[in-house]
Amino acid sequence: MYRFLKKTHWILRTQVGFDPHKLILSLIGLPRYFRNYMHFRRGYTGRIDLQPCLFDWYEEGGTATGEYFLQDLYVAQKIHKHQPKRHVDIGSRVDGFVAHVASFREVEVFDIRLTSQNINNIVFKQADLMTLPESLLNYCDSLSCLHALEHFGLGRYGDPINPEGYIAGLINMSKIIISGGVFYLSVPVGIERVEFNAHRIFDPVKLVNLAASNGLLLKGFASVKPGEGLIESTHYAELRALNIALGIFIFIKK
Repeated sequence: MYRFLKKTHWILRTQVGFDPHKLILSLIGLPRYFRNYMHFRRGYTGRIDLQPCLFDWYEEGGTATGEYFLQDLYVAQKIHKHQPKRHVDIGSRVDGFVAHVASFREVEVFDIRLTSQNINNIVFKQADLMTLPESLLNYCDSLSCLHALEHFGLGRYGDPINPEGYIAGLINMSKIIISGGVFYLSVPVGIERVEFNAHRIFDPVKLVNLAASNGLLLKGFASVKPGEGLIESTHYAELRALNIALGIFIFIKK
């Protein structure tokens, strides 16, 4: 029942635009808002336009939690330390991870969706990584794909429907990296399944084996379980029994 309610809440909030949690907080906050308004009004004689913000006082002063925040910072720090000659990203969040990397170096971003923005230190290129152009063979010595591979082939972002799209994507990514290059990959891991058309949940053992069969050897691993922080570990196989977690894999190309 809890999973059903959680998923229903996610659909209402992200796909329909209705957030029951924020609605409740807003209703609770209305009396406080009007008390504060009357107090302010008594000491201010200028123009006041109403634009209620009814739930910000319930939140912390900024957030340093959540799997996206933790993975973005973790991998960006790894790249900064490694100092590759050319770093390419595939489909990661531009307003998160890519922005972190662009703060200290140039990064090329490949995405199936067209991007017309012109941003310093970010070079956008439209590409479908399920079909690899020859021009990208042995293209870079550092590659990242954070929370993107799980969408390949599900059509969510306009990509062609392909139940094995993630396999084609991973094979092609292995071909982009030169020998000795580093590949940073993050995906949801746990009990293997597809939650159509949101994403795929990977069995971490099968994913590592697939990578190995394409010349990508696992050299580091970290995970973020729901409600927990980031933990570096070698015990990725244990996560295959969970409902869902985030796995961050660091591979070296043979």
